[in-house]
Amino acid sequence: MSKKLEFLNNIKGMSEADLKARITEDELRLKKLKFAHATSPLENPMTIQGVRRDIARLKTELKKKQNAN
Repeated sequence: MSKKLEFLNNIKGMSEADLKARITEDELRLKKLKFAHATSPLENPMTIQGVRRDIARLKTELKKKQNAN
């Protein structure tokens, strides 16, 4: 199974509080990656894009759960 599908299956089982906590963690991680990339180039700069997409997926799932209630 691909990483994306595993990630999507994992976030579907999370509660709203877990999703919010994960979003804040990933946003902090994104800030750190951007800062590290600004000071010296990252080995793989595509990780920034991957984290941004993960945050978007988490926010989408959170919105779905909030609208369902």
